[in-house]
Amino acid sequence: MKIKFREEAPSNGLHNILAVGTTVRGDIITDGDFRLNGRVEGNINCAAKIVIGPKGHIDGDIISVNAEIQGTVVGSIRTSGALVLKSSSIVTGDIYAQTLEIEPNAKFSGVCNMLSEVKE
Repeated sequence: MKIKFREEAPSNGLHNILAVGTTVRGDIITDGDFRLNGRVEGNINCAAKIVIGPKGHIDGDIISVNAEIQGTVVGSIRTSGALVLKSSSIVTGDIYAQTLEIEPNAKFSGVCNMLSEVKE
């Protein structure tokens, strides 16, 4: 019996997931989508979309194309596209985004800058 393995595309359709109960101390850099359900003590640089799940927690800055926050972020968030703060989100830090959606009951403490181009 022969087993064939498919090669995966470099970043199209690939998703990185950090599970609940997992803590990473250090920076994360990814070219694909990233979902955080655990905890990161460091910065995240995502060249696609990042989703911080309801139990996700980051103590650090986020740079991404798009972001959806359901959990907790203590640090700045910079997106070149859309940022969505879901009703369960708690964000303590500045936001830099092209478009921003904040659901009722979302908690945000910081300064919001909506620019046509995000500058670092």
